[in-house]
Amino acid sequence: MSATQHKLLTRLLRWRYKNISERTFTQLLAVTVGLLAGLAAVTLKNITYYIEALLEDGIIFSKNQLYFILPIVGLALVFLYVKFVHRERLEHAVSSILFALSRKKGIIPRKQIWTQLIAAPLTVGFGGSVGLLGPAVASGAAISSTLGQLFHINAKTRSLLIACASAGAIASIFQSPIAAIIFAVEVFSLDLTMISMLPLLLASISGVLTSYFFMGNEVLFSFTVTEEFEVQHTSFYLVLGLGTALASVYFTKMYFGIIQLFKPLKSPKYRLLVGGLAIGVMLYFIPPLYGEGFDLINNLLAGDHIAALGSTPFDGYMDNIWVVIALLVCIIVFKAVAMTTTFAAGGAGGIFIPTMVMGSALGNVVAKIINNLGLGFNVSESNFTLIGMAGLIAGVLHAPLTAIFLIAEITGGYALFVPLMITAAISYLITKNTLDYNIYTRELAERGELITHDKDQAVLTLMHLNDVIETNFKTVRPDMTLGEMLHQAVSKSTRNIYPVVEETGALVGIVLLDDIRECMFDTSMYETAQVRRFMHKAPEHIFQESDSMKQVMKKFEESGAWNLPVVRDGRYVGFVSKSKLLTAYRTELINFTK
Repeated sequence: MSATQHKLLTRLLRWRYKNISERTFTQLLAVTVGLLAGLAAVTLKNITYYIEALLEDGIIFSKNQLYFILPIVGLALVFLYVKFVHRERLEHAVSSILFALSRKKGIIPRKQIWTQLIAAPLTVGFGGSVGLLGPAVASGAAISSTLGQLFHINAKTRSLLIACASAGAIASIFQSPIAAIIFAVEVFSLDLTMISMLPLLLASISGVLTSYFFMGNEVLFSFTVTEEFEVQHTSFYLVLGLGTALASVYFTKMYFGIIQLFKPLKSPKYRLLVGGLAIGVMLYFIPPLYGEGFDLINNLLAGDHIAALGSTPFDGYMDNIWVVIALLVCIIVFKAVAMTTTFAAGGAGGIFIPTMVMGSALGNVVAKIINNLGLGFNVSESNFTLIGMAGLIAGVLHAPLTAIFLIAEITGGYALFVPLMITAAISYLITKNTLDYNIYTRELAERGELITHDKDQAVLTLMHLNDVIETNFKTVRPDMTLGEMLHQAVSKSTRNIYPVVEETGALVGIVLLDDIRECMFDTSMYETAQVRRFMHKAPEHIFQESDSMKQVMKKFEESGAWNLPVVRDGRYVGFVSKSKLLTAYRTELINFTK
């Protein structure tokens, strides 16, 4: 930033502090963030669709069907961009935002704005089987974080603006403002209060208006419910809820399983080659796995399964409904495989839309089986397609309310509200009881870096160990005499605990003032007694490189100590006192609940 720009910004900030209240300014920023996040989402979609259109006019849908080549080309372009421009490993979009909220006070690198706008379209446009929602949210979050830093917004408000960005992006993509707000609350564990509600609402409205301005009335799904819920079909929705729960568990386990499978391939080039070829093979046999898969959803909603499945090696058998069902089952099974392989091979994208694709195919399969078993039942395949999407979203993302309201807004009404609630609730309950965390949160939770709706846990997650470490303790060596310890440490210290440290920096024990009190004034021991005679082991150690604040608090509770030493790689760092830890906890709790 030039000197002139810095001076103008300083004037603007001074004027803002004098004339605009913090709450009003936050609301203005929420509108701005919603517009910009919506614009990022629209840009992302248009770039991707432009790439797909170029390829469609060229070779992708020609008789050559070069599915083996296109995913590798797209992944290679992403690899080159990451290696020579981005120069950092691509992070999972939503997980990286959750990490920024919990450990970086809502600070996201500015380059994430354009990295997502470049890497995701290249991945999806060339056949990567992932979605664009995650990158849209990540790009919007980076915009909001940059604005927050520019205008010196505090960490709590920055976090709120990041949630606003996600609401704006989702509202823009799906034109569903209510679901966008609920997504921000469910996924980012935001407390829904009047203070946060209004900015989220403003951002969501801004995102929708941006979409309407640039895209008109063009929507991803165009569907109107014509067959309403029938009570006698309740048992079928229970079955669908169970099916989507099982599929959600499969989806999540497959994701982490394939990620582990690719870990032995250390070179990004090998991962790219293996992953690209694997995706190419899957696309050849199951063309709907190409890209996001909205065409599959729309064709299933329209009742045209032939168009949904596209041209496959099994075209000659498509008049047999059970062949159609088998191919749809293949989509259910391999969508999770193709999506995760895209990530493992170095692609960029999101998991939200793949869950919708998988759910739509599952719902359609369940309806087709019911209608073709010869038992005299006839259910709406379109309705089951929609509700299957809700079931997968509820199960995979652990976001049942988002699932319910998203599908309700897509259909333009609440005619399917009851079956949506039944299926989403069953899917969520079974999946949540089977898997504690979803794809977004598992790795963060294992590291103790996840913010949840549990306020105690959230506050501990937001705290940083380095902020409570005290280093004003006088260290002593084990071979020191009592006299040396008294003159060099005790007489110059205001603390009553002394870490015993080797010359290498390794902590070997501690000495309390009480340990030497009886012999402090016995001068005959000054030259004969060494520190190692008085030292003892600390009741517990805090490991700076690995212990979360939750683990630190637990160690204090279990040991009953008031001070515990902190070590890193075996070397002494300092102490944490229970009093300072509790003071920091109370301060963070007050800030968190303001």
